[in-house]
Parts: sequence; C-alpha cells; structure tokens
Amino acid sequence: MALSVRAQVGEYRRDLAVGISGGYVLNKVSFNPTINQKYHGGMTIGATVRYTCEKYYGIICAIQGELNFTQFGWTENIETSSDTYSRTVNYLQLPVFARIGFGRERKGVQGYLLIGPQIAFCIGDHDKRGGEWSIETLSKRPNHVIEQYSLPIQKKFEYGIGGGLGIEVSNPKVGHFQLEGRYYFGLSSIFNDSKADRFTRSANGAIIAKVTWLYDVIRTKNPKIR
Repeated sequence: MALSVRAQVGEYRRDLAVGISGGYVLNKVSFNPTINQKYHGGMTIGATVRYTCEKYYGIICAIQGELNFTQFGWTENIETSSDTYSRTVNYLQLPVFARIGFGRERKGVQGYLLIGPQIAFCIGDHDKRGGEWSIETLSKRPNHVIEQYSLPIQKKFEYGIGGGLGIEVSNPKVGHFQLEGRYYFGLSSIFNDSKADRFTRSANGAIIAKVTWLYDVIRTKNPKIR
C-alpha cells in the first residue's frame, strides 16, 4: 500500500533534454529621468538544457538552463523634432528556470510555467541616428535629457528575473517543440546610478517570444509515462 501511495503522489524522473531556441525581443529601458520610447526590436538565439526530476500530483517538475545571445536596447520616441535614435545592446545571457508542466510528457500537448533568475554580460552595442541632430533639436528634448547619447554601457554585468508561459507538443521520435511568451524584469542598471550620476535607474524590461526544439538524450524507463 505504501508503494502504491508513493507511485500516485510522486513519480521519479530522470529525463535530460537538450536543444536550440530562437525568437524575437521587444525591449524598453526604464530610465529615471524618463525618456520617451517605443519598443526596441531584436533577436534571441541560443542553447537549452532541461532536466526533469519528478511528477508530483500531476505536476511535471523540471529545471531549465539556457545560454543565449540576445539583443536588448531602446528606441526613442522623439516628438520635438525629426531626430531619430536607437541603440542595440548585445548580451550573452544565462537564465535558470524552475519549470512546472501540466499534461503529456512524451506524446501530446503540455502547458508549462517558467520562473527564475537571469544573469547576462554585455558584449557590445551600436546606435543609429537620423534627422538633423543640431544644437537646436537637442535643446528641445524633454527635461533636456541627452546624456544617454554619449554614455557607453557602464555596467556590463546584468541580472534580473524572468518568467513566462508556454505550450509544448511532444513526439517520442522527433522531440519536443515549444512556443512560449516571457517577460524579463531587469534589477540592475546599464549606466552608473549613484546620486552624482545623471540616471538613477536604467534597467532593461523585455517581452520575448520564443520557439524551442528539445530532444531527449536520457529518458526514464517507465512504460506508464505518456
């Protein structure tokens, strides 16, 4: 009876899946003082590893790690002149997520939730400017905030929290295909943020859509797993 209860409550897993992912990023930088922005578009691409350890009360418990190349940045919405400005900031990212799934594991459909910390390192950036860009047009910027144009990325190390929802379709022969949406909330700034600096906050915040393919390299031998 004890073995029967254990099988119904918690079912051991030892599944390891690896794969690749790609997607699109919409990012804004939360500046203080405020800078009016549109969403800045960029790409993300990388490798994914997932380890599934248990199924508990129908909940599939796993941990997922990634190594991604991701483009953040910002695009200004300048209403006082014809000037345009955007900056793309490239990162190597390492998120680690707790993953909770509901549904089929090997063949069929599964919904899932991801949440966890993320660290990243800036490996480069570039900007694009258009319009007149004269002393006159710069003087018309709201609150006269123009320091961001000349500042390099001063804090290359970044950290924050990410989370999202997704759906997975699995086939034992070809693997797992995932479609998901995420939100990333940066807890660190890209520019120095002491009282003596111009910006007291300059943190990334991103909406991310991703497609991932995973293939099982280790599977738990259990004919009851579906």
